[in-house]
Amino acid sequence: DGTTFNPIRDQQRLSGQLATVYSLMADHQWHSLKELAGRCGGSEAGVSARLRDLRKAKFGSFTIDRRCLEHGHWQYKLVNS
Repeated sequence: DGTTFNPIRDQQRLSGQLATVYSLMADHQWHSLKELAGRCGGSEAGVSARLRDLRKAKFGSFTIDRRCLEHGHWQYKLVNS
């Protein structure tokens, strides 16, 4: 979902990653990008993008809270599902 998104090249990979990130977040617990990336086999940047996607209306308008642990390390939690 952006100017560099190419449906032929990216749709299957990113849709699968979005579903995986959502399923991991559906436990409503706090998760770091590092943990999520490790569990879904993606990069931290990719997971961060999927969390942003989940906040968008076309992907569900989910509320995802975040909290800073220390020195730029953040955790994320899905509030509604």
